[in-house]
Amino acid sequence: MSTTPSYSWSDRFLALFDQCVKKFESGNTDFDTYYSADDLAFLKSIGCKPRELFDFVEDYKGYGDPLPGTALLIAAVRRDYLKVIQHGQLSTHEVQTSELPAKTAEVDGIAWLPRIIVKARAKLHGEMEPDLMYGCGGDRRFLKEYDLHPADFLRTVWAAGDDDSKIIEYVKSRGRSC
Repeated sequence: MSTTPSYSWSDRFLALFDQCVKKFESGNTDFDTYYSADDLAFLKSIGCKPRELFDFVEDYKGYGDPLPGTALLIAAVRRDYLKVIQHGQLSTHEVQTSELPAKTAEVDGIAWLPRIIVKARAKLHGEMEPDLMYGCGGDRRFLKEYDLHPADFLRTVWAAGDDDSKIIEYVKSRGRSC
């Protein structure tokens, strides 16, 4: 397990994000070469899979979003969930892309919401299969449309538990920002 003190885990995350950006900028897209054994232990300790961090870096460099601070806030919610709800025990289940609602699925006339709810729960639980990304372009479009920060949406899903109606009502109360 990583020896990074809890107090400075966020600094370690941002330094690792920056290290990954530099590797990506150098043309290295093989994220398996990005991390030392200590880096991997650190990521595991906060519930972040190596591919997840790479996906944030790749989208940051390709689209300018998510910013490093946003990636940190998302990681913080996942880390807290791992520590508080899962008592440090990682899940062995993986949610597959085929298990997600269709991109066109709607609830109360809100497209994408059924899909992002399932993805948010999978992110909280650490159950995203490698080809899934919480905070992908489609998620960012949806969250921006409703002026919801990705980390805040994760917290909303956490607080709602299994009650989708609480999430739906929260999103509806936000209205559309566009």
